[in-house]
Amino acid sequence: MTRTIVASATREIIIGFDQPFCVIGERINPTGRKKLAAEMIAGDFSTVEKDVLAQVAAGATMLDVNAGVTAVNPNETEPPLLVKTLEIVQGLTDVPLSIDSSVTAAIEAGLRVAKGRPLVNSVTGEVEKLEAILPLIKKYNVPVVAISNDETGISEDPDVRFAVAKRIVEHAADYGIPAHDIVVDPLVMPIGAMGSAGKQVFQLLRRLREELKVNTTCGLSNISFGLPHRHGINAAFIPMVITAGMTSAIMNPCRPQEMEAVRGANVLTGADPNCHDWIMTYRDHTPGAVAAAAPSGGDTAGGRRRGGREGRRRAAV
Repeated sequence: MTRTIVASATREIIIGFDQPFCVIGERINPTGRKKLAAEMIAGDFSTVEKDVLAQVAAGATMLDVNAGVTAVNPNETEPPLLVKTLEIVQGLTDVPLSIDSSVTAAIEAGLRVAKGRPLVNSVTGEVEKLEAILPLIKKYNVPVVAISNDETGISEDPDVRFAVAKRIVEHAADYGIPAHDIVVDPLVMPIGAMGSAGKQVFQLLRRLREELKVNTTCGLSNISFGLPHRHGINAAFIPMVITAGMTSAIMNPCRPQEMEAVRGANVLTGADPNCHDWIMTYRDHTPGAVAAAAPSGGDTAGGRRRGGREGRRRAAV
């Protein structure tokens, strides 16, 4: 059984088909959040600190940490800011982290200060990116998110995206990196723009699980981009992708409806034995009480996150 191990200094978790769904908190990301970006540039990390604590309290398994505040000289500006952000986050929580950047220098700087065994987010199928990132993955012995696009861009054909993922896994093997340390992002398309997006990702997830035997992740809220009442679509999507084989997602854990879907899916797939986590979470639940704790800002970060990251995909390595 494929198992991807991530860890902080004191806590280890396993991403796997027989494990509870891994919720990777998305909120520490200034993409699409102008106020947060301005604060981070000014050295104000108060919102970062609030988002760390809120996400952990809401049930995040891991936290994604991104410091891409500007496209101007990212090779110079992003590494020290990412290091500072990682140090602050590690001082507040012991959940494992995902180091999120398209700048190779920032990823390497982050790996030098990150404790335990973080997840690197990410590498694509572009040869230049593979040759820049995979040596770091091997050197630091960490897992990596592999995004299923290459020099040709993002294909709407799921067979093409599968072929890109397979090529990344094979390329990683040339560096001595095992498939269990590759977490594939099959690229979820917005269902409002592509009516077959749901069926496509379900088909692709089954192939990734059965043929490549890799763990998977995605930017969860991409599926609902542009639609009203996005949380309802996201919450319906969660148990469906889990059943198809997805083992983690980058999402906002402070949305109660979506976390209920995650926990319910864990119960129904047997990943929450004896319904323990469900009972401990909801036995004293008062409807509406949890929602008040969710941070403000609506869908801004989640809805635009992937778009922002795609925009930085071809940043200098």
